[in-house]
Amino acid sequence: MVEWAGRGAASAVNATRRWVGRPARTRRTDGPGLSAWTRGRASAVAAVLTAVLLVFHRAVPNRPGGLGSLLESFLPWLGVPVVVLLVLALVRRSPLALVALLLPVAAWTYLFGGLLLPAPDPGADDLVVVQHNVSDENPDPAGTARALVRAEPDLIALEELVSPALEVYAETLAPDYPYRTVRGTVGLWSKHPLSGTGPLDIAPQGIGEGWERGLRAVAHTPRGELAVHVAHLPSVRVRASGLAASWRDESAGLLGDALAAEEQPRVVLLGDLNGTVDDRALDPLTSRLNVAERGVALSFPASFPVARIDQVMARGATVASVRTLSATGSDHLPVAARITWD
Repeated sequence: MVEWAGRGAASAVNATRRWVGRPARTRRTDGPGLSAWTRGRASAVAAVLTAVLLVFHRAVPNRPGGLGSLLESFLPWLGVPVVVLLVLALVRRSPLALVALLLPVAAWTYLFGGLLLPAPDPGADDLVVVQHNVSDENPDPAGTARALVRAEPDLIALEELVSPALEVYAETLAPDYPYRTVRGTVGLWSKHPLSGTGPLDIAPQGIGEGWERGLRAVAHTPRGELAVHVAHLPSVRVRASGLAASWRDESAGLLGDALAAEEQPRVVLLGDLNGTVDDRALDPLTSRLNVAERGVALSFPASFPVARIDQVMARGATVASVRTLSATGSDHLPVAARITWD
């Protein structure tokens, strides 16, 4: 009896030791329960911040360093981190991150989704215009002019016109565009008669003498008269201190004043404005004119376009669509737009 009792006690002790030494079971953290919603919190926060920047970009201060304008110049590119965050959310299998991504997707679609829709069918009475900064270093002005003619526009606006290239543009465009006006380094060629031609005073204070980059003319089209403004706003520079754009901003204000004083009910603005339509610096223009409803048309730099700084805007008419043309000898791509009459 003693022997069997001892054996039984020893067996019980050994069993207890084995049980105590076994690690405790833990609840799985990768299942469908609450823990699945705790993964990807960093991605979810990044998605919310991206949505906030898209919706409230005007809340980003522009001083110091023009940070707000810099953000707005590349605002559509906030769609890129959304794609990256989507990949991360799928890899992490994070429902939280996927739900959070609905916010920036909705914001981006609201702001820019319409530009991706197909352009409306062209109408017989539509006006086709081309805007192009031809570059003062263009090695082939004649080829550039021929490329623009192939788009069959009614109006062609050019910037950075310098001699002797100016004479080449004039000679090449003359057969198809017999009406033209040039002021300083900007010019307008038209299939329709022009009148009331003159300069636009958009020179900011402190800029050198002889700086002339704006003109105004009235085009007499088959549908009626149309005031055409052509402008080349000062360049901006991205520096370590931020965005240097004070001259551009001042010139945009002066151009806005000219548009406000324009008596013609129908107006088209063509130009290299050195800013995107989302940039608050162009508010003096975008608050008075409508912008393209369809088309992205990134125009600069031509080698890898990241922004459309070549603009077509209108009042009393609608910029139905905008697109880029094939590259020329310029560092900008030409932009073609279709204008419909209101």
